[in-house]
Amino acid sequence: MCLAIPGELVELVEKHGLRFGKVRFAGVSREVCMEYQPQAQIGDFVLVHVGFAISTIDREEAAKAWEVLEALGQTEELRDGLEER
Repeated sequence: MCLAIPGELVELVEKHGLRFGKVRFAGVSREVCMEYQPQAQIGDFVLVHVGFAISTIDREEAAKAWEVLEALGQTEELRDGLEER
């Protein structure tokens, strides 16, 4: 099953004419395409699915969603490969 993961937008950049952001998920940061959420600003929480921010949500909803995903064991893929970096 594919799920959207909540994270905090901590940086915005433009690459090749596209808007990207660095999104932090419980201490792990990933680059995310922000084109679908042009209104999102640093400090906002977004739902990320396959590398794209698909929605903005508030901090409380992000915390609730993260707790559920952790309980379901769906956050481990974020940490995969960190030992190699």
